[in-house]
Amino acid sequence: MDIGEIARRAGVARSTVSYALSGKRPVSVETRRRIQQVIDELDYRPNASARALKEGRTRTVGLVIPPAGPRLTSMQLDFVGSVVEAAARVDLDVLLSPSGGDRDRSLERLISGRRVDGVILMEILMEDSRVARVAQSGVPFVTIGRVRDPDATWWVDMDYAALVGRCVDHLADLGHRHVALVNRSPALMAAGYSPGHRARDGFAEAVARRGVSGSEFCCEDDVAGGERCVAEILATRPSTTAIVTVNEAALPGVQRALERAGHEIPRTFSVAGIAAHQWAEEFHPPLTAADVPSLAMGTVAVELLAEHIADPDAPAGHRLFMPPISLRDSTGSVPRPSARPAFFSPAAPRRFREADAD
Repeated sequence: MDIGEIARRAGVARSTVSYALSGKRPVSVETRRRIQQVIDELDYRPNASARALKEGRTRTVGLVIPPAGPRLTSMQLDFVGSVVEAAARVDLDVLLSPSGGDRDRSLERLISGRRVDGVILMEILMEDSRVARVAQSGVPFVTIGRVRDPDATWWVDMDYAALVGRCVDHLADLGHRHVALVNRSPALMAAGYSPGHRARDGFAEAVARRGVSGSEFCCEDDVAGGERCVAEILATRPSTTAIVTVNEAALPGVQRALERAGHEIPRTFSVAGIAAHQWAEEFHPPLTAADVPSLAMGTVAVELLAEHIADPDAPAGHRLFMPPISLRDSTGSVPRPSARPAFFSPAAPRRFREADAD
């Protein structure tokens, strides 16, 4: 059943039915009454577009995701799922839009065509042109993550600086004096990836405050990257006894490289960090970590966006999450010198590099 049939039965033009449904033009009381009577008799339900015209809303929000590449990470997928679930609970649809490089045309179509009532942006950079563009458009938006100066924007984020600092504190309390930070990829860090830069700042502050030696290593976001990164740490910083990581995708490689070097976690080497619960539990032994509350963060992002849509002039809202460090089995007291692997030497990483080249 469509508006053409309603128009025929009510004896009016299709455009008149459309105007009556959308309210875009005045329709006489008698004509509106006849149209409504036919709608009631036919039990007609206007489609989403008609409802949007009538309400002045699309009841759709855009979720701007990073380019998928080979695949989205587990944490990224968790955020996508949490936003979709939270939106469904308040009767909102979600339109996914990739961004990055030439894919920003998709974002432009999203906001310039007013296809959505609001936008949620993921994977925020310290200086993010997408944030500036959406702000300029006037479309309500919320970011998962935050720019360098976020006071004027709506956002939800984790306190990466403080959480990395807590990991350093935990390791220092266990006696570790030489700690490495396994950060995100060189490309992301060069682009100004916000969580990575805030993790870097928190790490630098914590090692200075605790008087321990700290080194940062950028790491590709995959298993092979984790292996190469640990090989570099062991070769260039052989006194290192613990790692703090914010690169969950590299964790299997981190574990594999430490085991190949003869380390036993946590007896001879400790690992802690920030990761999705799934990655933390799949690490062997389970990872001491701040578990990323992706479900709660996605829910709050949708709630903030709904608030922003309802009142575009309201003061910017935000929520900074600070989950506890879950103490699992991957961290222990600093090892005695005699407990270090007998064959531990800078030569081992070179073998890993040769294998990677093959």
